[in-house]
Amino acid sequence: MTPLPTLDQAYEECRLETAEWAKTFYLGTLLMPPVKRRAIWAIYVWCRRTDELMDSPEAQALPEEELARRLDGWEQRTRELFAGEVRDGLDLVMHDTIERFPQPLQAYLEMIEGQRMDLQKHRYATFQELELYCYRVAGTVGLMTQEVMGLDAAYITAPWSDRPDTSNAAVALGIANQLTNILRDVGEDRGRGRIYLPLEDLERFGYSEDDLFAGTLNDNWRELMRFQLGRARDWFARSEAGVRWLAPDARWPVWASLRLYRGILDVIEQHQYDVFTKRAYVPKAGKLLDLPFSFLVAQVR
Repeated sequence: MTPLPTLDQAYEECRLETAEWAKTFYLGTLLMPPVKRRAIWAIYVWCRRTDELMDSPEAQALPEEELARRLDGWEQRTRELFAGEVRDGLDLVMHDTIERFPQPLQAYLEMIEGQRMDLQKHRYATFQELELYCYRVAGTVGLMTQEVMGLDAAYITAPWSDRPDTSNAAVALGIANQLTNILRDVGEDRGRGRIYLPLEDLERFGYSEDDLFAGTLNDNWRELMRFQLGRARDWFARSEAGVRWLAPDARWPVWASLRLYRGILDVIEQHQYDVFTKRAYVPKAGKLLDLPFSFLVAQVR
């Protein structure tokens, strides 16, 4: 049996993985105090491990039956983790995070259920169906992390009836991020035979599945994408209401992450909605320039 790493070594592995695979998100975590950023890195890596069960190159070559078995095994292991069983470095940091910042097991199980949806569904007829998927694979992240973020001290000491409920805003930010991922990755997803844009929207704007797989850029596509970007921005707007209730050491990083991720939508527009041949991302210089603005916004409650 491989010996466990030290807690510091395990957290460093999570930091490196977050920095490599989630550059915009990682930049936001660096604005947090060390204990909070380490917890966020641990949760991110757990979520990435869950996603890789379905989306890694290895996983895509496996039959559905094997993928289903993997998800079942991961669910069992997650339940055991929350019961205190530690097997490797990721378990070690997650156990530490759960002890410091109590986590809802159900949010983790819902994320695994979102991966099961990818086994069964390659199309979403309505936005209502897609919203459920986005909640499970991304909205749940808001529920996992809200205890790490914490509330402003003024609200912690307030009577229960006066305390804000940040859960809806946390979920909304996760859904907004996932909708942004979907719009950015349309071209990549079509290569796997997946369409996450609601089919009712394709029909509404007169854009067919054949058009999408051909990468057709026409007026219908541009109108469809304008509508999708507007929807994603609405979800970002819903999330903003909850940021002002967060602890002061969490407001700036959350605002920074929100603004930077929302900036991907602006880049998609700059690319004239070409998500088939161009990948939308916010350049590093743009990220650094936005940080002072995020700091100023974070000072307003």
